[in-house]
Amino acid sequence: MSPTFLWYIPNTVQAGHRGDDAVAGYGSLDHSTDLALTAEQHGWEGALIGTGWGRPDTFTVATAIAARTTTFRPLAAIRPGYWRPAHFAGAAATLDHLSGGRLLVNIVSGQDNLAAYGDVEGDQAQRYARTKEFMRLVRRLWTEENVTFEGSHFQVTNSTVAPRVVGNGPRLYFGGASPAAERVAATEADVQLFWGEPLEGIADRVERLRKLTNDLDRDLPELEFGLRITTVVRDTTEEAWRDAEARVAEMAAQSEALHDRKLDQHRGPAVGQQRLHDLAERGDVLDSCLYTAPGRYGGGGAGTTWLVGSADDVSAALLKYAELGISHFVLSDTPYKRETARVGDALIGRLRESLSKPRQVMDPPGPGV
Repeated sequence: MSPTFLWYIPNTVQAGHRGDDAVAGYGSLDHSTDLALTAEQHGWEGALIGTGWGRPDTFTVATAIAARTTTFRPLAAIRPGYWRPAHFAGAAATLDHLSGGRLLVNIVSGQDNLAAYGDVEGDQAQRYARTKEFMRLVRRLWTEENVTFEGSHFQVTNSTVAPRVVGNGPRLYFGGASPAAERVAATEADVQLFWGEPLEGIADRVERLRKLTNDLDRDLPELEFGLRITTVVRDTTEEAWRDAEARVAEMAAQSEALHDRKLDQHRGPAVGQQRLHDLAERGDVLDSCLYTAPGRYGGGGAGTTWLVGSADDVSAALLKYAELGISHFVLSDTPYKRETARVGDALIGRLRESLSKPRQVMDPPGPGV
């Protein structure tokens, strides 16, 4: 399958996300469009646009950017509960239709400030059962007419969305590392996204998810896999590590007074996030160039672990993930605009060339790798 390369566009009101340049007009449509156009110009197919209450509405931002770009594909993060499935299916179908099929969707089930937007949530089992129902119903609304459905969480009667989606509709990306989340991914997602774990951990999860797709009688096309990670790419290995270590030292200094509170913010019940933090106990550098130290000083999500090195170093590391079955790469670094160009120019061409050659899927690494 052809690899997909996506970047990241910050979706915040406050300037300077993860050390980004705090430029005038940060978070404006002109600023976000500039980042998207830069991505188009430097080989990226699109970018992830994050979600969370108290931030600009992700779907509105994605729609506005799509209207100002030509090939850019917004990977819009959305939450069941914030959206009702029929409402979302109609909105997504409209954007997909108007953009010529460019929309991608990232389904997020992680905890948020639910009470602020009037949502309620039960335990983990209930949360993922609702997500599963949401994803299944949205697909039906995209591909069928006069849908009637009565589930435990959602109901529709004689529902048909208009306009219709392009093809079968936007691809659904999904993350989550708990057993409940993996069961949803195995039956409902197009792409399971992983954060930056070592090769051995990714190999285990790919193997487990593939088995789950068989055990649960998946009725969709084969599940694909993606990697969401920060990349620190410089002209030389030495320069990359010097910059990465200096940045972590700055993070440590800034977080010293609030260290415990910052870590607690990211050490919630999310299984995937806890897995990333636990990696630091195994060492600062795992595999060839996976840097775990940022997670000690408040790095969360994709900012918890970084791939650090020259273009040769980082592309070699990404190719190892590809050998395990990863075909979607969602990368980022700050300042976002500068690194959109640098990383795109340095990595995408060589990765596409390498991945176009016949290859065999790598066996999982042995213990201790």
